[in-house]
Amino acid sequence: MHPYFSLQRRTALVTGGSRGIGRMIAKGLLEAGAKVYICARDGAVCAQTAEELSAFGDCRSFTADLSSEAGVQTLVSQLTDEIDSLNILINNAGATWGAPLESYPDKAWEKVMRLNVTSVFSCIQQLLPLLRKAASADNPARVINIGSVAGINTISMQAYAYGPSKAAVHQLTRLLAKNLVHEHINVNLIAPGHFPSKMTGHLVTDAEALAENLGEIPMHRWGKEEEMAALAISLASTAGAYMTGNIIPLDGGCTL
Repeated sequence: MHPYFSLQRRTALVTGGSRGIGRMIAKGLLEAGAKVYICARDGAVCAQTAEELSAFGDCRSFTADLSSEAGVQTLVSQLTDEIDSLNILINNAGATWGAPLESYPDKAWEKVMRLNVTSVFSCIQQLLPLLRKAASADNPARVINIGSVAGINTISMQAYAYGPSKAAVHQLTRLLAKNLVHEHINVNLIAPGHFPSKMTGHLVTDAEALAENLGEIPMHRWGKEEEMAALAISLASTAGAYMTGNIIPLDGGCTL
């Protein structure tokens, strides 16, 4: 690997790293040389993923339910017992909920906002001591939030809380980037379009819905694992050292 993109001797945490986009990014960081911790609510699945990803590097897992403040605190405590600095934080854990507008429940709104927005803020806030220890002018610590094109366009598929939650994370990214740049902590965001994941799994089994979905994407395809991983590696490596506060769509042209 070219040294511009090497993550040797760097440590990363990927929340929601057991599957989907989180797993794609975790694998890419491992292949670039980082030591990677992943966490997910389902500890058994997360441990199995870490075992599988260990074929690519040093990967370890934590059980963590980030939908509560106590869950974030538990994760931070576990991680602090393991490491004394954190170079890369990937805030990927998230949720969605679809229902008709007239019957969209309050509990759906609260769940999505709690995990997609509040937990992102809490993870960054509580992991600041570890990020600060890793940060330097020559090699800033990196926070990479995972937003969505749903936070930019208006294709909601009746997931009324999801798009607003991601738009909030986009703005939070800019605010924190401005506040933390003087501490040598870069904060950027990837706004994915459609990638294979549990969230898009229902489309795979519905040929008509899949065809309609692909028709809305200018490139007429979903993103690939290596494309997601490559962008994350770029932001985490020397290639992204002079970038902060950026919202980067990775969407095949959906936001055009």
